[in-house]
Amino acid sequence: MEFAPSSEYPIADGGCFWEKSGGKLFEFDMRSDNPEFPSRVWVADECNIIPGLESGWRYAKVKKTVAYLIVDEDEYGKPVVEKWAIKDKRNYF
Repeated sequence: MEFAPSSEYPIADGGCFWEKSGGKLFEFDMRSDNPEFPSRVWVADECNIIPGLESGWRYAKVKKTVAYLIVDEDEYGKPVVEKWAIKDKRNYF
């Protein structure tokens, strides 16, 4: 399970979903500054920050059954997007 750090609570505009293949629960919010990817999906908690990903979240577009996450940048500075199959998306509001 990957939750937003306590400093981000309460999450008024967001929710959670289960990623199908790995079976993990992820939280997201709608506080992105990227209009094409309006969500932030939390991929690491405060105790498990991924090296090179100090923020613990990724820009994303979360839909009903799929989420698109920016996972890297190519040699031209364009985003590398990963598609996740998701289930049980719930909004907190």
